[in-house]
Amino acid sequence: MNKEKIQELSSSIFNEVVANRRHLHSHPELSFNEVETSAYVAKKLDELGLEYHRMAENGLVALIKGSKPSDKVIALRADMDALPITEANDVSYKSQNTGVMHACGHDAHTSSLLGTAKILTELKNQFAGTVKLIFQPAEEKLPGGASLMIKEGVLENPKPQAVLGQHVMPLIDAGKVGFRAGKYMASTDELYVTVKGKGGHGAQPQQNIDPVIITAHILTALQTIISRYNDPKSPSVLSFGKVIANGATNVIPDEVYLEGTFRTMDEAWRNDAHKKMKKMAEGIAESMGGSCDFNIMRGYPFLINEEKLTAATRAHAEDYLGKENVLDLDIWMAAEDFAYYSQVADSCFYRLGTRNESRGITSSVHTPTFDVEEDAFKVSTGLMAYLALKQLGN
Repeated sequence: MNKEKIQELSSSIFNEVVANRRHLHSHPELSFNEVETSAYVAKKLDELGLEYHRMAENGLVALIKGSKPSDKVIALRADMDALPITEANDVSYKSQNTGVMHACGHDAHTSSLLGTAKILTELKNQFAGTVKLIFQPAEEKLPGGASLMIKEGVLENPKPQAVLGQHVMPLIDAGKVGFRAGKYMASTDELYVTVKGKGGHGAQPQQNIDPVIITAHILTALQTIISRYNDPKSPSVLSFGKVIANGATNVIPDEVYLEGTFRTMDEAWRNDAHKKMKKMAEGIAESMGGSCDFNIMRGYPFLINEEKLTAATRAHAEDYLGKENVLDLDIWMAAEDFAYYSQVADSCFYRLGTRNESRGITSSVHTPTFDVEEDAFKVSTGLMAYLALKQLGN
């Protein structure tokens, strides 16, 4: 496939992609509530003359079939949901929905895939194979839209040989992309813990069972799950970000409530760690006269980029952008529900640079000041089209 032609098409639709992104950014919707977003995407697919069907309520799946004969299929995925964050940016396309913001770039992902769809539609008489477009809801909230779409058959009829996804990265300059083969992102589990004791006057601790002290011992001891039971070569993180002991200077409360996260890149160790954390916390509480309810909400699995697919995809990206614009990525202990695709199909999840220091576009995802350098769309649409066609053998 002629990359110059794809680059030409990508350039010609740049303003349209930016307009789509700004519309989506202005009208963000939370996970499992992407009603208007889904309707907007459906409208754009209608304009392209593409048939689609709905999955997982707000998800959309469409096919672009090349006119030349081939049974090869590749899937391209974009997520559509936003986050419960109040935007702090002073821009014309600022969120109009109070307390909701596209702070993770899903507006960029969706508008980019719509642009890719337009390019591929223009070229359908020139390629062989089928491209499956997946517009997915609810990446940000358990159980994750990817898991629901997979259960409803998104990877069947037709079954793709591979799944590609791209995600914004504000650590990388716009115009560049990043890849990592093998294990890339962590699994994620939410921890909800209640430590129970017997409250009373802070000046009479001998009459109480202090859940604050019990909690302190539990928090310290649980870190040995990582430092003494985990293989040091296998990354793991255990963090507690919420601890509520609603007493006072002289009041020992009846209980302490905690919330945390556990992340790793090994499913066997993940399961073993769950048992160890629960047993350790409950044992410490009991030994000190209290009790502990340790609840684990199992989240996304770890994300693995299939080695051969990722190597080939990276090579195609170098051909499209130049070697100097394709970077190596380190492992990242954040989580993504694209991991569900990677657990059941050959997958490659790569990063799209969106940083521009000269314009102050440097904020991390999931922050009120997150934004993207829109010049990144000069890369995102055409690159994904090129990668898809190359994987189809064109």
